[in-house]
Amino acid sequence: MQKKRTVVNNLPDFYPELPDGKFDIIYCDPPWDYGGKMQFDKSSIKSENKEWKKSIFISAANFKYPTVKTKELKKIPIQNICAEDCLLFMWVTNPHLAQGIELGQAWGFEYKTVGFVWDKCNHNPGQYTLSNCELCLIFKKGKIPHPRGARNVQQLVRVPRTQHSVKPIEVLHNIEKMFPSQRKIELFARHKPVGWTVWGLDVRPIYKDKEDK
Repeated sequence: MQKKRTVVNNLPDFYPELPDGKFDIIYCDPPWDYGGKMQFDKSSIKSENKEWKKSIFISAANFKYPTVKTKELKKIPIQNICAEDCLLFMWVTNPHLAQGIELGQAWGFEYKTVGFVWDKCNHNPGQYTLSNCELCLIFKKGKIPHPRGARNVQQLVRVPRTQHSVKPIEVLHNIEKMFPSQRKIELFARHKPVGWTVWGLDVRPIYKDKEDK
């Protein structure tokens, strides 16, 4: 049953070619691999659990999208699209914190700090404590891109979790406030934000900004 529900990357190559050009800001949410580890979550919708004879929802990251091992993520030539001065904003799940720092370094960046802490306003079960938050790390190559924008953006973002793995759009908008004029790209993107270049397997139609809704 688990094998049947696993989403597989059927592209002939690992991923599409990276776009041409150099970017000052790179934003990404890598498809971290959990080795098929299952998640048990009593708060999930039972209708999604039709074929499982359990009273709780059973899921895994690779039920939703093709996950990729860290050693394979390191092979993506991100260095080819980095400007001389470039920042990388990378989401990491808590179990992948060490791998996230390794990945940023493999792509030619130096780890600097935690850019954003996302309080999901609910929790997932954990081996040690209940998991409430997710981190977006900041890495730097060269110097911080100039000109700078807002310098009063809050690190803590409180936004309720929605669909699996979907990150709050508020973080992307905060990056735009911090670096409004820089060339920006989102890797492993699902949507096409206005003013951004995107790259990934699953880019969906452009969403409207809040003020356009």
